Amino acid sequence: MELKKTNWSKADAKEFLSYLNSIAETNEEKINWTKRIYHTDLPVLAIKVPVLKKIAKEINKGNAMSFLSLNLYSNFESCLVGGCIISKINDFRLLTQCLDKYSQIVDSWALCDCLDFQINEENEEKFFNLSLDYIKSIYPFRRRIGVRIWFKFLEKENYLNILISHLTDFKDESNYYVNMALAWFVAELFVKNREIGLSVFEKRVLNPFAQSKAIQKIKESFRVSLEDKKFLEKFKIKI
Repeated sequence: MELKKTNWSKADAKEFLSYLNSIAETNEEKINWTKRIYHTDLPVLAIKVPVLKKIAKEINKGNAMSFLSLNLYSNFESCLVGGCIISKINDFRLLTQCLDKYSQIVDSWALCDCLDFQINEENEEKFFNLSLDYIKSIYPFRRRIGVRIWFKFLEKENYLNILISHLTDFKDESNYYVNMALAWFVAELFVKNREIGLSVFEKRVLNPFAQSKAIQKIKESFRVSLEDKKFLEKFKIKI
């Protein structure tokens, strides 16, 4: 199928979905395994992620906004293609419009983590504020996207201190995938900035589940000394 288009019609949308089905995995066991890994209720075609990213790249060579206007989010794979395209939108207003819609639909950690925003000095404050808005959302995977944006600020101390102050916003967080994103963020924080990361554990600003998972992730890391791994044991909170 020709993916580089100047305009996407409803007929093109139908052809695109048929194209995805034509390259889908046919082994039912493989499909079910993929569905379990991504933990999604969306239909799954089990197309490999590198193939989907290549499809998104080709669409981006044409009129990507026309493609996104069709809202082709009927299965996991079409959502992932859409997410990869949204990540590359340069106009921040258009990006947030598309992302707001996308973040209400997605139901998998993978559909959050495929987003790879191009954050630079010109737009970092906008993304920072967007993350603070997203973590307050009623949609759990929008909250996860908010936390995932934080990873772009791990080495920016002027923003980092503000982000850490917002960890208490998740004291009552019950969604597993939001808590795991928090744990991952704090684990990376400890690796990159031990003193600030340690202060998070000492002050117990995380909810018990996220704090324990963060320590677990650090213990699994090859970038942390055995001494620090043992030291952090005392900050685990019984759930």
